[in-house]
Amino acid sequence: MAIWFDTAEYYGRRPGMKHLAENLQQADQAEKEKTEEDGRREDDKQEKERQRDERIEQTGQLTLERHGEEDRAVHMISIIGEIEGHDNLSSSSKTTKYEHILPQLAAIEDSSRIEGLLILLNTMGGDVEAGLAIAEMIASLSKPTVSLVLGGGHSIGVPIAVSADYSFIVPTGTMVIHPVRMNGTVIGAPQTFDYFKQIQDRITGFVCSHCSLSRRRMEEMMMETGMLTKDLGTILVGKEAVDAGLIDEVGGIKEAIAKLHEMAAES
Repeated sequence: MAIWFDTAEYYGRRPGMKHLAENLQQADQAEKEKTEEDGRREDDKQEKERQRDERIEQTGQLTLERHGEEDRAVHMISIIGEIEGHDNLSSSSKTTKYEHILPQLAAIEDSSRIEGLLILLNTMGGDVEAGLAIAEMIASLSKPTVSLVLGGGHSIGVPIAVSADYSFIVPTGTMVIHPVRMNGTVIGAPQTFDYFKQIQDRITGFVCSHCSLSRRRMEEMMMETGMLTKDLGTILVGKEAVDAGLIDEVGGIKEAIAKLHEMAAES
């Protein structure tokens, strides 16, 4: 029958073996501390993963870290569903809240760790003022920015797509260019027309100043009558958006991240 005994205590009682007993005790203590440290690291890792998953669920944002380069990262923001303005939409609607996006963009600009920003778009459009605010913030960042249009970058999603330093669209991605529209009561007065025209000029001016699409061509596409049923405007799919000068390149997430890392290295 095997008999267990404390090795350190056994040697500590024998003459001349005190030093060996102390070494064994120190080794046991070091092993214990290492085990505890490993446990704390595993707990910290699980907590970070939980917080990351919760952040993705709540805001659609994620900081992408290269393996072994924790001090260098790029941030990803998704613009999905309808861009929400000053009024809350129904709880059943997928929305992007600009009051969540703007503070995060400011934090990205101020961070010494984040080297660039990736914007993923799959939006039907939404509030003009909120969309332009997001686009202006992205355009004013000093760090490299890359946008990727996935399912769609429609309406006010167009300025956001072109606000980045470089833009991609997947082959099946769509972009819809149309005039400004408003829901609700509209006062039939010349001032209303002037107000609409002012909003449209702001959007058109921003888009044309951040891509190679000419103002004349964009206005022609906005007023196209033969493409959209019961509406004015133009749909551009994948390469058509690139050929029109609206988007820089056809590509997916692989190309977008590679381009962002390349731009970050150059800057």
